[in-house]
Amino acid sequence: MAFSDDLLELGEPIWAAQREHPFVTELAAGTLAEEAFLHWVKQDYRYLLDYARTFSVAGARARDEETMTHLMGIAHTTLDYEMDLHREFAADYGIDPADLETVEKAPTCVAYTNFLVRTAHEGSLAEIAAAIYPCGQGYLDVAAHMAELSEGTHRYTPFIEKYTDEEFLEVVEWMRELVDRCGERYPGEREAMEAAFLTSARLEHAFWEMAYTREGWEL
Repeated sequence: MAFSDDLLELGEPIWAAQREHPFVTELAAGTLAEEAFLHWVKQDYRYLLDYARTFSVAGARARDEETMTHLMGIAHTTLDYEMDLHREFAADYGIDPADLETVEKAPTCVAYTNFLVRTAHEGSLAEIAAAIYPCGQGYLDVAAHMAELSEGTHRYTPFIEKYTDEEFLEVVEWMRELVDRCGERYPGEREAMEAAFLTSARLEHAFWEMAYTREGWEL
């Protein structure tokens, strides 16, 4: 079994919790409160800036041209393609896209982005691959689940379509292959990869909760 499959098996309880989270099920039904969705838009916009930064740092640290090219390419795709969804949703709800850049990160967003950026700078390429994998595979799997639950078209359908389209699938497939290559080449790092994967997976679940509850700073 591929190492990425081992990680997904290890994280299945977290994946199940994501699929059952009310943010996910209500978005699929089109009944999610607008305030919760807008909180996700704003926080995920800030998250994606650091997610792209993580890929850029990883690309600079890669030792072969193919890996460097793909990592840098995903950083560009995130900034140019995935974040367009957030800009479009912001515009639909009367939010100036420029205002997204001034949004204060909620505590969970801070924790997640700090973990990714720190791993990019201090961890090995294998750890970085494992840390970034839950976001890609998680969104692909959760969106596929949403598509199964959804009945007809509604205001959140573009979200489901964005994270189930062919371009996003290809990005996730490459991330999965990178995890498998690292797991095979660096067996001594598998334990560290598992720890990085589980941390990101748990933060993925926490991110849904953060959006649903409109988490912010109390003081």
